Amino acid sequence: MKVFIGGAWPYANGSLHLGHIAALLPGDVLARYHRLKGDDVLYVSGSDCHGSPIALRGKKEKKSPKEIAERYHSEFKKSFNGLDFSYDYYGATYDKEHSNEVKRLLTIIKENGYIYEKESEQFYCKSCDEFLADRFIEGECPQCGLTARGDQCDYCSKLLAPTELINPVCKNCGESPILRKTKHLYFKLSAFQEDIEKLVKDNKNIWRENAVNQTLSYLNEGLHDRAVTRDLSWGIDVPFEGYEKKKIYVWIEAVCGYLTASLNVREDWREFWQENDVKNYFVHGKDNIPFHTIIFPSILKGINQEFKLPERVISSEYLTIEGKKLSTSRNWAIWVDDFIKRYNSDSLRYYLLANGPERRDSDFSWNDFVNRHNGELLGAFGNLVNRTLLYIEKSFDNIIPSGKVNEEIRQLTVDVFKRVGEKIENGEFKKCVEEIFNYVRYGNKYFDTETPWITFKEDREKCNNSIHNIVYIIANLSILLEPFLPKSSKEIRRELGIDIINWGEINIDGLNKLNGVNKLFDRIDKKVIEEELKRLNGEN
Repeated sequence: MKVFIGGAWPYANGSLHLGHIAALLPGDVLARYHRLKGDDVLYVSGSDCHGSPIALRGKKEKKSPKEIAERYHSEFKKSFNGLDFSYDYYGATYDKEHSNEVKRLLTIIKENGYIYEKESEQFYCKSCDEFLADRFIEGECPQCGLTARGDQCDYCSKLLAPTELINPVCKNCGESPILRKTKHLYFKLSAFQEDIEKLVKDNKNIWRENAVNQTLSYLNEGLHDRAVTRDLSWGIDVPFEGYEKKKIYVWIEAVCGYLTASLNVREDWREFWQENDVKNYFVHGKDNIPFHTIIFPSILKGINQEFKLPERVISSEYLTIEGKKLSTSRNWAIWVDDFIKRYNSDSLRYYLLANGPERRDSDFSWNDFVNRHNGELLGAFGNLVNRTLLYIEKSFDNIIPSGKVNEEIRQLTVDVFKRVGEKIENGEFKKCVEEIFNYVRYGNKYFDTETPWITFKEDREKCNNSIHNIVYIIANLSILLEPFLPKSSKEIRRELGIDIINWGEINIDGLNKLNGVNKLFDRIDKKVIEEELKRLNGEN
C-alpha cells in the first residue's frame, strides 16, 4: 500500500519550540510504523519561508529575507535530525523547484476558472507608506474579542479578512491604517462549499474532533473567496500580466508544498495523490486545521478533480509550558535546538507522545518530565533491558541462552502488536505508549517472579528459559518502540544482533552473542528542574 504523510511546514521566522514538535512528532511515528509494515511511504515537509514577517526581520537585522529564511531552515533541519525525524524530503518554499511548480499550479487553477480579478479595499499605512500584509494588521477578533492578526485569530482559530478586525492598527508603527483601493486575484473558495461538506461527512469518524468542529463552523458561515496575491516584497512572483509587482500570497503557495515536495522525491508521485487505495495523513497543530481541511482540499479540487483529498487529519491541540500559554514574543518557550543539546532525544519523544496535546491541551512541566524520564524510561524500560543484558554478560559470558518461548508471552506479544498497530493508524499515540509500557512492566514482573539469580544455581534449564523469554520480550520491544523511540530501539537491536525488522513478532532463535551492552538512559538529577525553571524565567 502507498502511504502519504504530510507534516505541517513550520514558519522560518524563528526557532522551533516544543509546541511545534508536539504537533509534528505523530507524523514520524506514522512514517516509521508504515515502513515497518512494508508500505511504500512518502513522508514530506519543509520550511515555510515567504511573507512580510521574514522580510521585516531581515530589515531589522540588515539581512536579506532569504538569509533569514535560510538560517532558520538550516536550524530546523538540524533540530529535526536531532530528534530522529525520518522525512523522505524536507524542503523550503524558496527552492526554485517549489516556486516554479507553484506558478504552474496557479496557472492551472486560473485556467480551470477558479481565480478571478477583483478590485478591493486593502489597508494602507500612511506612516509606513505601504500596503500592509494581513499579518501586520492587529485588532480585536470579531468572534472572541482577543487580539488577532489580519489573517487568523490564534485564540479561537477563526480565519479572518483584515477588514473584519475591530480597531485595527499597523503592527510596524502602531498607527491606524486607512483603506485604499487595489486590484488583486482571488481564489473561488466559495465554489467548493459542497465538496468540503462532503469531505467532512465522509471523514467525520476519522478526523479528530477539533478538525471536524472547526471545519463545520466555517461551513456553517459559508466559505468566502480569498485573495491569492498581495503587495509583498518577499515571495513567489505572480505569473500573470499586470501583476509583476505583486507576490503570491503565502497561504496558497505554502500548502502546495505537499505536492511540490512529492514530485521532487518520486517520479511516481501522482500515484500518491490519485489512487483510491492510497492512505494519507496530514499532521499539524490546531491553528493549521482550516488550511488542511478547507483550503488545501479546495486547491486540490481546483487543480485536478481526481486528486485524493485529506483523509486522516492528525490535528493536535495546544501545548502549554509550566501551566502558561506558550509565547515566543515573551520568550515563554522551550527551544528545541537548546533542549537536544542537554537531553536524550528519545526522552523528549517519549514525553510528548505520552503526555502530548493529542485531543486536548497538555502541559510541559520540567518536574513531570524529569520524573517520567527517571521513573518510566529509565526505571521501567531501561531497567528491564540493562539488567537482563548485563546479567547475560556476567553470568552467560555474553551468550544468549536458548529456550522455548512461553505461549502466554507469545500470544501477549502478538496481541500487543495488533492493538498498537491499530491505535497508531487511528492516531491514538498516548494509548500506544500505555500498551507498550504495560508490556514493559509485564517483562519486569516476569523477571522478578522467575528469579533467575536463584535458578542459575538451582535449576539452570529454568534459568535459561526465563532469560530466553525476557530477551524475546526485549527484542520485540525494539520493534514496538521503533516508531516512538528510534534511538534506544536501534541500540537494543545492535546489542542483540538483530539486522532485519518488520512490524510484528520477532523470533529470537537465531540470536547468539551480545555485541556489548550500553546504558539506554542516564538518570536526570532533580537539580536540573530548578535550573531549567530559572532558564525559562530568563534568570540564566
